[in-house]
Amino acid sequence: MNGIFADLKNEFYKANNAVVKLILLNVLIFVSVIVSRVVLYYAGQKDAYGWLMQNLNLSANFQSFIYKPWTLLTNFFIHEGIWHVVFNMLFLYWFGKLLEEYLGSKRLVGLYILGGLAGGAVFLFMYNLLPYFQNTVATATLVGASGAIFAIIVGTATLLPNYTFFLLFIGPVRLKYIAAFYILLSMIELVGPNAGGNLAHLAGALVGFGFIKSLQSGTDWGVPIYAIGNFFSLLFVYKPIPRVPQRAQATTTPSKRQFSTFNKEQNVTSVPTQEEVDAILDKISRSGYESLSREEKQKLYKASQ
Repeated sequence: MNGIFADLKNEFYKANNAVVKLILLNVLIFVSVIVSRVVLYYAGQKDAYGWLMQNLNLSANFQSFIYKPWTLLTNFFIHEGIWHVVFNMLFLYWFGKLLEEYLGSKRLVGLYILGGLAGGAVFLFMYNLLPYFQNTVATATLVGASGAIFAIIVGTATLLPNYTFFLLFIGPVRLKYIAAFYILLSMIELVGPNAGGNLAHLAGALVGFGFIKSLQSGTDWGVPIYAIGNFFSLLFVYKPIPRVPQRAQATTTPSKRQFSTFNKEQNVTSVPTQEEVDAILDKISRSGYESLSREEKQKLYKASQ
């Protein structure tokens, strides 16, 4: 058992590992909810479990939401059905890994959260606006990461529309057709018992498409999410006060320090040269796309902007 916890801890400490971290977080929360349900039911506290879920799921009742605004975030980390969490995490792994290779972990998490928030907001808005939902607005709830997952699926398909997945019993299928199929399926099921969930799917899909298109035009929708994440990370990260030797202080001038910082930032944000791009394309022709490193894939994407 200690080995399992050690493995989980190691995964959370790894850099550029957002997909695995999101999957582990969702699975750990799912297991915690299941364990809580069993314990509370066996203890005769069924109402306590109901109260717990009411404070995690997003209610369509706007008056209830006002008193529990955090449920706009918590709802897309909660799964009650085993197949719901399994399929959501599989799609997150398949599409998220590909998106992470091109855009990095930060943007993947930003898109995941934006897709989940958009799904909840559209669910809440539609249930309180459209007459079709008036009979169920008092009892309907939204739960599951499907809105966030649809944002990842459509975002990846928008970024790499012709990338091919090999599907069992079907063969090679381009990402744009996979995304189109699931969007069409959600539109068909807009009238039915899971209409609210499918509204969240379509909202997440729209965010995924807009996120990538805006990013390609130079605007990053995830900036507020990154800022909030950086703020909380600084609260929990211990930073020792650097001790600079007196001799080093005397020999290092402010102008040299500024020049060094400028060069570092310049290297991070610089566009790859044509020679670098040609070398990457030659490597693809020799060994295939899968032979590229993460840095080479990101350079190729940056050159295409």
